Amino acid sequence: MLIVCPHCHSLNRVPPERVANDPQCGSCHRALLSGEPLELSDADFERFVSKNELPAIADFWAPRVRTLPPDGAAVRASRQTAQGPCLAGESQLHDQPRATARHRIRSIPTLLLYRGGHEAKRQPGVIPAQELVRWAGA
Repeated sequence: MLIVCPHCHSLNRVPPERVANDPQCGSCHRALLSGEPLELSDADFERFVSKNELPAIADFWAPRVRTLPPDGAAVRASRQTAQGPCLAGESQLHDQPRATARHRIRSIPTLLLYRGGHEAKRQPGVIPAQELVRWAGA
């Protein structure tokens, strides 16, 4: 299974049975699944969603409206869905205009769930953490 390191952006091959054991990056040796949302820029957004083989949630937000709690509680909870671990990243609308336009973000906040590099689901608006876990795992 391929996982992009959230710290150095290198591609890591992790056996599926080891994903739940907090794997570390082979290059920088930091945790691949920290449980915290990753700050995504235009430059690394596509790599995050297309190269990761784990499901990935992208949160498009603005400073006045956030979907994923800053403490990462919803992200940590989403790692325990029926589908297994899930990565999460966030992209501020005003700082990432290319990703915002490419993914046709029309309202804030908007969550996108990617599976296999393709958008699988879209959720406009804020949802509670429990509903986020259900939404990501379904």
